[in-house]
Amino acid sequence: MGKNASVTLSNKEPNLFTNRVFRAIIFSGLFLQIGIWVRNFAVLLFVMEQTNGDAFAISMISVAEFAPIFIFSFIGGTFADRWSPKKTMVWCDILSAVSVFAVLIALIFGSWKVVFFATLISAILSQFSQPSGMKLFKMHLPESQIQTGMSVYQTVFAVFMVLGPILGTFAFQSFGINISIAITGLAFLLSAGALAFLPKDRKLDEGTAKTTLWQEMKSGVSYVLRKKELSLLGLCFLAAGLGLGFIQPLSIFLVTEQLGLPKENLQWLFMVNGIGMILGGAGVMIFAKKVAPQRLLAFGMLVNAIGLAVMGLSTNLWITLSAEFFNGLMLPCIQIGINTLILQRTEGEFIGRVNGILSPLFTGSMVLTMSAAGVLKEQFSLVAIFETAAFFFIIGMFFILPLYNQKMETKSLETQSQE
Repeated sequence: MGKNASVTLSNKEPNLFTNRVFRAIIFSGLFLQIGIWVRNFAVLLFVMEQTNGDAFAISMISVAEFAPIFIFSFIGGTFADRWSPKKTMVWCDILSAVSVFAVLIALIFGSWKVVFFATLISAILSQFSQPSGMKLFKMHLPESQIQTGMSVYQTVFAVFMVLGPILGTFAFQSFGINISIAITGLAFLLSAGALAFLPKDRKLDEGTAKTTLWQEMKSGVSYVLRKKELSLLGLCFLAAGLGLGFIQPLSIFLVTEQLGLPKENLQWLFMVNGIGMILGGAGVMIFAKKVAPQRLLAFGMLVNAIGLAVMGLSTNLWITLSAEFFNGLMLPCIQIGINTLILQRTEGEFIGRVNGILSPLFTGSMVLTMSAAGVLKEQFSLVAIFETAAFFFIIGMFFILPLYNQKMETKSLETQSQE
């Protein structure tokens, strides 16, 4: 054990980018983001074109994207804990590519409506793939590098928040729906190719295979309830989701009603938010080893609450843009803080199930208030709704405060996995 511990300590020092697992996951993430954004915008613009902007048809794209999170997230997370992570991720990417090419063939020879399945099937498969990626972070990254690794990973997502819509729109306008769908399929195959460079999966314990799926799902729920940190994190997820759901559909009205500007100016809010996210992700990368994840999360929630409150009250474009920038700047603190806490406070064999329980809490609460936002806007002012959203972020921050001064757990799975 002494030798193993010293080996683990010495392995913490090398540069993160020399870690082949980390490089493979980042390159896979890059290809996936290209495929997802080209698909999302090509499908959106194509459906708008085919239906003359029918609101119901367009809303079905969001249903295809979010419904699998409710239905498959926990099941996918449980299977991710049972299956080998590398094999799971590679096969999910290959099956996503196959499904996309099948949709392309159907699109050429059949109805245009099959285009919804391009989003639906890959969204389902991502519920199995994503928790497996988190397991790989836990298994192959030293504890001291997990937060930095998550920072880089989230920065990739932030960059595509800015570049993705441009890339997707360019692909559709230049090449049309068929080539855009083909690009998506190719990007998924390239992601699978990047993951092929991962080291071989370790054999699963025989004891794990003997338990049933239902037993593992139950043990996942009891594990989250038993761990105070994870329960508090779930409540924080719930509050943040409720807050975000209020404002997500109403940002356009912030521009047209509160600021009195044409709706096209909404793009500046998105752009400023995206730039803030990129800078925030880079900032967390630099300070990752100095700031505990729970402090990052609490600080991010507080600043986002202030930002939302200011946006709701502001009638000046520059004040609103500044608040939006700080919201974007702090969003990586929230995302990286949450993911790092999950990885640090969860044993490796429960990563998939914990992720599968917490993700639907956030998405479910967000969709709940999203669906009510339009009705509430008819009854209350836009200011009141934004201030309510800010209040939910404050509540979320209070759930994290009991963890604020907690020292990082250093019970690493690495030592267990080397035994």
